[in-house]
Amino acid sequence: GQLTMRLLTALSAALLSTAVLTAPALAAQCNHPAGFDAFMSDFKKEAAQKGISQRTLSILTGVTLDQSVLTADKRQGVFKQTFEEFALPRINQRMAKASRMMQEHAPTLRKIEAQFGVPGSIAIVLWGLETDFGTNMGKHDVLRATATLGFDCRRTDMFQNELLEALTLVERGDLQPADLRGDWAGEMGQAHFLPSSYNKFAIDFDGNGKRDLIRSVPDTLASIGNYLKGYGWQAKQPWGEGTANFEVIRKWNKALVYAKTVAAFAEKLDGSSARAEQPRR
Repeated sequence: GQLTMRLLTALSAALLSTAVLTAPALAAQCNHPAGFDAFMSDFKKEAAQKGISQRTLSILTGVTLDQSVLTADKRQGVFKQTFEEFALPRINQRMAKASRMMQEHAPTLRKIEAQFGVPGSIAIVLWGLETDFGTNMGKHDVLRATATLGFDCRRTDMFQNELLEALTLVERGDLQPADLRGDWAGEMGQAHFLPSSYNKFAIDFDGNGKRDLIRSVPDTLASIGNYLKGYGWQAKQPWGEGTANFEVIRKWNKALVYAKTVAAFAEKLDGSSARAEQPRR
């Protein structure tokens, strides 16, 4: 799951949740001269103007700067690895479990492909690469991580928005404050969605009335399908390098080595599933 840095492209405006659609960008001053607490105080005032209740804002009480998040943000060296260094260990370690998951969730995956056009192998591979099939969602506090990256001037607009989106998930009742755990850049749940992507693409697929990417595998896999469809995934089309679908995978993670890994892993997974389904002579 340490794989990410999700891109907000020119679509970042479109990723704002409905609560924030008409409002101007957040403008709490990054690297505030009076320090992190002053930054947070400005942020809370703006969030309140954008419709976040005092009750929800109270969960920010006591949030402090996380130096380890800033260190991780500047480090991100994993994507400089070659395909062999990056892909092969990740595919080899997860192949057997990915095959099992393809079989275990086959009915759900068929419904997802019918609705979103995204093959089961692609959904399973992204689930596996991001959080090892939901077993490693991360231990960072999403509010603290996004507040820290919002305070830092490098991508302040993006992460002030992600902090607002995380609060919106609580405000709407999708998640409880205790659910907001994830990776160092605020990606959370079994698919490691940023809060803005959670707001935009998460769907309730198991029919329990909640969009729960923390506990629900059907919600997670279907939301991956919805995300890729939202970025233009073409049903029944190839996804290798040079295709339109490969570029959609890069909307998930812009690193070329990551997209190549997803493409190769899904192809291999489909091959092994097809062999598994052949009748024995």
